[in-house]
Amino acid sequence: MNEENTPGEILARAVAYPYEAPLVSFVQIGAHSHDLDEAADLDLGGREPLLAYGANPAPAVLKRKLAGLPAEPLPVLRAQLSGFDVVYSAHISPYGAVPSTLQRSAGTTAPVFVLYPSAAQLQRLSATEPNYELRRLAGLELKVDRVGALTEAEAYVSRHGCLSHEDSEVALAAIESDGRRLPAMGEVEVLEHVRHLLAPELDLERFVESSLDPAMATARTTVLRGNAIGLRET
Repeated sequence: MNEENTPGEILARAVAYPYEAPLVSFVQIGAHSHDLDEAADLDLGGREPLLAYGANPAPAVLKRKLAGLPAEPLPVLRAQLSGFDVVYSAHISPYGAVPSTLQRSAGTTAPVFVLYPSAAQLQRLSATEPNYELRRLAGLELKVDRVGALTEAEAYVSRHGCLSHEDSEVALAAIESDGRRLPAMGEVEVLEHVRHLLAPELDLERFVESSLDPAMATARTTVLRGNAIGLRET
């Protein structure tokens, strides 16, 4: 239980997922976001592309995750990923949300971002993703602002698989993919769905609050992943 926040505040943080990201490319420098055209230069030398979706392109999230590191530029470029959609993962996050992962979906193009982190930035980002593994995805159709087409990129992919509902993955309604073929839910709706499965005796505030207990989140994730759908291969 978090003694510093009320159940309502805890719920508000969870349902705000995936948080707000700009509609344009930008550069994150320390706690501040800058328009790409305001950056002194866009030097990507020595940096590998990192596919980002869900919360990781949100400036407020990057500010929190990278706090304490030297304030070096992190390019965050808008991109379009064909053949994939952004769906819910079969786990509960440390702050009580049901977060996202990627799933292949023919005919769908998802709006995503591509980050170009330094080695220190990538190490810090990876340390904040205990429920994900860093994987290199190949054979991609990824169109990146200012860069062009990429066929490979690293990405954080859920260790638990995709949340299953009525034998299907569930896309994030907040991320408006083109040509979407999967059913979609908002964060409140998906939290109500997992609450009904895992703890129907609790209201939503108490359910999310109780999920802040790491042992409880792990137990609930174990149930969800028992019926999860893995990342489809090409």
